[in-house]
Amino acid sequence: MMATKPRKMTIDIFSDVMCPWCIIGYGQLQKGLAELEGEIEAEIRWCPFELNPDMPAEGEERSEHIARKYRRTAEETRGVQNQMRQVAEQAGVSLDYTGGGEAPPAMMWNTFDAHKLLAWALAAVGPTEQTALKLALFEAHFNQRRNIGQRDVLLDVVDQVGLDRKAAEAVLDDPQMAQHVRAEQAQAHDLNITGVPAMIVEGKILIPGAQAPEVYANALRRVAEKFPA
Repeated sequence: MMATKPRKMTIDIFSDVMCPWCIIGYGQLQKGLAELEGEIEAEIRWCPFELNPDMPAEGEERSEHIARKYRRTAEETRGVQNQMRQVAEQAGVSLDYTGGGEAPPAMMWNTFDAHKLLAWALAAVGPTEQTALKLALFEAHFNQRRNIGQRDVLLDVVDQVGLDRKAAEAVLDDPQMAQHVRAEQAQAHDLNITGVPAMIVEGKILIPGAQAPEVYANALRRVAEKFPA
């Protein structure tokens, strides 16, 4: 008797590189997919969503940003960040600074250029390489606390994952790519996506927020049953 091939499906993740819940959600999704090994095989594609499209070039300190945007006290902000670190650890990811020396301030940056590079990576080299770039950008932001709103930093990350630096530089100056990213963000608005991560499975089912691994596993099984290949 021949073994059944895994059910292949696409998962489009609307996400921002600034979003800690996005990397947490990805970690939880990977755990959920591990439960489905041999049953479901997912192709992950990242879609743009700017949490702070009006963020100025100089950025904003993260705790101050959270306190201002969500009207929280400094103590409440620390509590939220501690909770996120604990959930991240459970998800197998880290939000902590891992660079050398004293940790620089944790900042929020404008991510529009990062989204242009992610869209280019998907179109030019495919979802696997796009995910490698996305994870490298998460690492640069959370673990290395680099300014990923800065052009040279973005291009260094492109280099790091083995993509074409010159092509990426051209993408940053391409008005058509800017239009493409804005159109994809408009699509998120049309889908009533107001927060991230937001995962769309097979273009049909929306899974909002960072869920537990078993929630992802059960949702993907239901999609496979409802929409057989």
